[in-house]
Amino acid sequence: MAPADRRSPALLGPIATLIAIPSNPPPMDVDIGASTVTGTASAPPSKSYTHRAILAAGYAEGATVEDPLWSADTKATARAVEAFGGDVEETGAGDLVVTGFDGFPRVPADVIDCANSGTTMRLTTGTAALGGGLTVLTGDDSLRSRPQGPLLDAIEQLGGRAESTRGNGQAPLVVGGPVTGGTASIPGDVSSQFVTALLMAGAVSDDGIEIDLETELKSAPYVDITIELLAAFGVDASTIDDGAGAVDGFVVEGGQRYEPTGGTYAVPGDFSSMSYLLAAGAVAAPDGLTVEGARPSAQGDSAIVEILERMGADLAWDHEAGTIDVAQSSLSGIEVGVADTPDLLPTIAVLGAVADGTTKIVDAEHVRYKETDRVSAMAEALDRMGASVDEYEDELHVHGGESKLVGATLEGRADHRVIMSLAIAGLFADGTTTITGAEHVDVSFPGFFDVLAGLGADVET
Repeated sequence: MAPADRRSPALLGPIATLIAIPSNPPPMDVDIGASTVTGTASAPPSKSYTHRAILAAGYAEGATVEDPLWSADTKATARAVEAFGGDVEETGAGDLVVTGFDGFPRVPADVIDCANSGTTMRLTTGTAALGGGLTVLTGDDSLRSRPQGPLLDAIEQLGGRAESTRGNGQAPLVVGGPVTGGTASIPGDVSSQFVTALLMAGAVSDDGIEIDLETELKSAPYVDITIELLAAFGVDASTIDDGAGAVDGFVVEGGQRYEPTGGTYAVPGDFSSMSYLLAAGAVAAPDGLTVEGARPSAQGDSAIVEILERMGADLAWDHEAGTIDVAQSSLSGIEVGVADTPDLLPTIAVLGAVADGTTKIVDAEHVRYKETDRVSAMAEALDRMGASVDEYEDELHVHGGESKLVGATLEGRADHRVIMSLAIAGLFADGTTTITGAEHVDVSFPGFFDVLAGLGADVET
């Protein structure tokens, strides 16, 4: 008998019937009126670092994660760690005490619900490949539409079992092993999270994992974050270059242990979330705004500081104090590539609508495969607000000099970054801007609208 197709849903049998469709949070709309802001605000801790720190602590015997972002997305990663045999408890001080599975994840007793968190699904798909049985991972409607195929292919190259129940490379996923190590070839232009998943799992595999990149790596700073965090947990991982400075792949030796110095890891502030506060200052803070928590790190989205400076923002960054002062400024359009900073596209698009001249956002095709198609979402929303916008396959052009923003009712697209960026546009638009589905800001910035209101913005939920 010929072997069955490993991607065939028919192979899954009763497993597919276990998959529950997660419920959506209660809907919330928010009204933003034209207003100014001032004062001091703190950026939330980094979501990217928090995800990795919780999972790294899970791979360890245990660790304390200090100052984490405790949000809808990172709670999904904590639930996954518990499903693999760990335990995550929040302390009164807001830290997370993680009891890990010490490099040996058990087979979960139930389906892992990753909710809306693509990071959770991709990183823990690597964890699932270490197990001796099968793990089922699913999520909400948005997450079940996002591409996972390259990671599934990589796990199969390493000898594991990795399937999409619908045979389309999307969740629900069924993953098992045990993968003991080896070499996998993977495209670099879909998601850097695939690389992160393999590096984190490869450190506790028997033989380690080498990753060969088939295409240039997009969102490369996120892998830099991973390597930086792994080092803090005592794990060595490194790049493979082509001899001319370009990255050809990555390698992590097996048999390593996750052991952070002193048993703790402190999460830095989040520059992705900080971008909305900085943008608010640049467009609506005539008396200035101070943003705290801005200590330098490997985060690619710290590029928002340079982008604002290039656009002409009145901005000063005190690296040692971790503060950025920014004031309302006359901005000018520029060209910005987002190959390594896809999460900044919504923020840059709004800044472009306020700036004189044209802002060209390029290298943006991969931004279409986030929680929603963010290129299209921002083009449509800004157009409804009266901006002049041209959308291309991998570019978004915003003609600020031809735009006068007016309030409108806008769809949040169940995307936290779209919602927060449109809220900033509402500060500058004439009239009232209503954003639907605004509850999704809890994914990365719980309390975002409270922070805006505390700075003086006209906000009503």
